[in-house]
Amino acid sequence: MWIFGWKGQSGFSARSTAEEVTQGIDGTGLTAIVTGASSGLGLETTRVLALRRVHVIMAVRNTEAGRDVRTAILKEIPTANINVMELDLSSMASVRKFASEYNSSGLPLNILINNAGVMATPFMLSQDNIELQFATNHLGHFLLTNLLLETMKKTTRESKKEGRIVNLSSEAHRFAYSEGIRFDKINDESGYNSIYAYGQSKLANILHANELTKRLKEEGVAITANSLHPGSIATNLLRYHSYINVIASTLGRLMLKNVQQGAATECYVALHPQVKGVSGEYFMDSNKANPTSQAKDPELAKKLWDFSLSLTDPK
Repeated sequence: MWIFGWKGQSGFSARSTAEEVTQGIDGTGLTAIVTGASSGLGLETTRVLALRRVHVIMAVRNTEAGRDVRTAILKEIPTANINVMELDLSSMASVRKFASEYNSSGLPLNILINNAGVMATPFMLSQDNIELQFATNHLGHFLLTNLLLETMKKTTRESKKEGRIVNLSSEAHRFAYSEGIRFDKINDESGYNSIYAYGQSKLANILHANELTKRLKEEGVAITANSLHPGSIATNLLRYHSYINVIASTLGRLMLKNVQQGAATECYVALHPQVKGVSGEYFMDSNKANPTSQAKDPELAKKLWDFSLSLTDPK
């Protein structure tokens, strides 16, 4: 809900901060991975999860920046349990290396927050020759989730605690290409539009969570998968559009959420007991919300899953 003071069924609003929506929650014994944890929403999510005694693994491209963040959080929260691992979501080789190292570490995994992303980039290809926004925002997280799923299932069985997968989407999913996902034109530079391509990747985040929900329910696994819109936030995602950055900086105090408010919904979905057993939902302002009809299309979700599998298959 765009009205800042409005509170939904959860009792929280767009003004609620990540600390407020997790007040009183003790995450002792939980382990979480947060992608893109060295800046913006990922950094604040890491800080608040650590504050709630969750063991956090920061999955970041720049490990030096990650270690700096870890040091800063430890100064504020000396009891924080945080590790830094390298992960570049635009590289399937990096995703596979990260997952292999994590799975062999013996660490449990209760919560996976697929937070990292790039926004409205000029047309570029990833290291695997796939359009960068689709590759980073969706495909890297799709592969990461699949590779970590057995560890999550094992943790769920042994701990008797529900696992949670959280995909950061965006209301920008409403501005995808008209067909939703351009399966036959993922790498079509001539028809590329940076905003539509971003919307396509964010639509994919919702569809991924929904199809994952279906598969986990069929298996009878106690792991949920949800997606969310964090709110309109001025972060360095906008670095490719300097004029938007100028406008955002000017109007930010009046119209946009700050990072503490922006991280609230992902922390809520990751930790709050109100969300226990809830799966395949889309959240905004720490409340359930309604995505587009395309985002709720089970056939499109299944088609995207199969397409994503074909792109991430090492054969």
